[in-house]
Amino acid sequence: MIQNDQRPGIPLPKLAPVQAKVTVALVALLCFINSYDGEFVFDDSEAIVNNKDLKPTTPLNNIWNNDFWGSNLSSNSSHKSYRPLTVLTFRLNYLLAGGLHPVGFHVLNIILHAVISALMIDVFAILIGGLAYDVKGRILNHAPKTSLLAALFFATHPVHTESVAGIVGRADLLCALFFQLSFLTYCKAFNRGRFSVQWVVVSLLLCAAAMLCKEQGITVLVQSIFLCKVSEILRMGLLTRLALMGLGGLLMLYARWRIMGTGPPAFTEVDNPASFAENIFLRMVNYNYYYSLNAWLLLCPWWLCFDWSMGCVPLIKSATDWRMVWLLLLWCILIGLISQALCSQDSQRRRTLTLGLVLLVVPFLPACNIFFRVGFVIAERVLYLSSAGYCLLLAYSKLLCVSVLALLCVCVARCALRSHQWRSEQSLFTSALSVCPFNAKVHYNVGKNLADRGNSTAAIAYYREAVRLHPTYVHAMNNLGNILKERNELIEAEQLLSKAVSIQPDFAAAWMNLGIVQNSLQKFEEAEQSYWNAIRFRKKYPDCYYNLGRLYADLNRHVDALNAWRNATVLKPDHSLAWNNMVILLDNTGNLGQAELIGREALRLLPNDHTIMFSLANVLGKLQKYKESEGFFLHALRINPNAASCHGNLAVLYHRWGKLELAKKHYELSLKLDPEAPGTRDNYNMLRRKLDQLKRPTP
Repeated sequence: MIQNDQRPGIPLPKLAPVQAKVTVALVALLCFINSYDGEFVFDDSEAIVNNKDLKPTTPLNNIWNNDFWGSNLSSNSSHKSYRPLTVLTFRLNYLLAGGLHPVGFHVLNIILHAVISALMIDVFAILIGGLAYDVKGRILNHAPKTSLLAALFFATHPVHTESVAGIVGRADLLCALFFQLSFLTYCKAFNRGRFSVQWVVVSLLLCAAAMLCKEQGITVLVQSIFLCKVSEILRMGLLTRLALMGLGGLLMLYARWRIMGTGPPAFTEVDNPASFAENIFLRMVNYNYYYSLNAWLLLCPWWLCFDWSMGCVPLIKSATDWRMVWLLLLWCILIGLISQALCSQDSQRRRTLTLGLVLLVVPFLPACNIFFRVGFVIAERVLYLSSAGYCLLLAYSKLLCVSVLALLCVCVARCALRSHQWRSEQSLFTSALSVCPFNAKVHYNVGKNLADRGNSTAAIAYYREAVRLHPTYVHAMNNLGNILKERNELIEAEQLLSKAVSIQPDFAAAWMNLGIVQNSLQKFEEAEQSYWNAIRFRKKYPDCYYNLGRLYADLNRHVDALNAWRNATVLKPDHSLAWNNMVILLDNTGNLGQAELIGREALRLLPNDHTIMFSLANVLGKLQKYKESEGFFLHALRINPNAASCHGNLAVLYHRWGKLELAKKHYELSLKLDPEAPGTRDNYNMLRRKLDQLKRPTP
């Protein structure tokens, strides 16, 4: 038993191994259980909702060829995040739930965190107390109270909220789980004075699995190597193990490099401004400032934000900036810990501090910008594994009993509050306004959420603030331009969208929206050019072809309009508006036979689309196929019984057909639903006169 467990500063009982793990798991569940019924939020939209790799209709092989977001790895726009095992679990969630139901996704994340927290007891026990075995070959825990306390700190750390309550954090959870299993399996290679190559190989396979969940999984090899350095029992077969681990690590890195295909992802200055600083000194200063902010999030996780980019962390541009103090403080603390780890007279202290620092620093290395540029300023989820090292150091420090209990209670309360904020985009985005008020992306996301909920007036204010804070924020300009377009404020909308495409010429969506605005302003040539620019930058753009077809229809270029709409339906076979417009245009130009063929083709693909049924019924009525036309009208009304135009046109059909009483009934239904329906009252009055004439006795 180590001395640290005997001191009075650890206010915990000595629990049996199973009891300790159950306790930690329950505490972890308590912290995050209120996020179980949350929505898909923030990055979940791209990684899950819009990711075709989750759908059963998508070939399973696509998971191994695409990145985390569903883009092909060979694409220049790919994020290069290769996490097929994580995506596979998303797909399993989709299959088990029968669709995109977030509860199952959230529940699995919470369970994973509880399991990881419980397993941390075993990891911490080895790091603190070393490897020892009982007569049955089970690893003994020589630090039961300290490892339990460290695991409780880990289970309740608020910085984990993004990984647990945000579904895309599954990558960090699975990576941590396989990291633990790889480490614990590696330790099983040393039992009763024997060394097992097989267990080392299994450990390497689990390390590969961790890497297939998230890239930082490979850092478990470094943790295992450092365990060798400080543990006498691990000196057996040292050269063999180092050779196996070195070879395995190189093979994994080589495989990862080959998978990346076209090279590293292309990030922009907005994603990580410090990495674009021309002055190397200032670049390194800002990197170190980022490290100090990450350390602060571990020490005081009160100010948490879903996104730390776009002005949230202003760059240090001078050595006289007062924030330089944080860098100095960080390195003073680290140097102090390192000196204790190297020079302490207590071998147990040296061991624990060394392994705690390694667990703190090494998993963070892939996010530190030293080896390659990363696509973020700060990301709380990357601290999931590193926080284990911090929790170990915290539990090993000489905290007072009252301090320990108070800290655990505060952490539980903070986790509950923060996980509640992650339940919806509205609460998540608005919670960031007080943390990062100068973050343009925060204002953009608040505005987008308001717009999606129909509050366009409030959304405009947030979009304008996002553009003010970041004058080249093209996505905010595009969304603001769209709202202004809908409010018929076309001049300002055109200015915003024109500026957006001048800043980012390949912004296809902005080109299309600019074309719509220019069409409304009757700038037809400019609108046509904008549409073709959008198609040039996005080859498969069915909505743009649809809008191009509308432009050609307005210009009476009927053949061009039909070709544009046909392209839209080829690219998107369920494009209802394009199909319907083709039928209507052919009907209006007298091509009834072709209109009928197009309408029937559309209904084969969209058998329950009442708008296409309505248009096809009109065509069939003009072709005097009354019975079939009636069937389509009635089917459309069963789907949408309150469609005044459908009742009115069905009445016209009955009028032509000679079924005057049925015509009268549907004219009246149409006028009841829409008293101002054009032409319906005239037709109804005409029918009533005809009925009156029929009722008069013949002289």
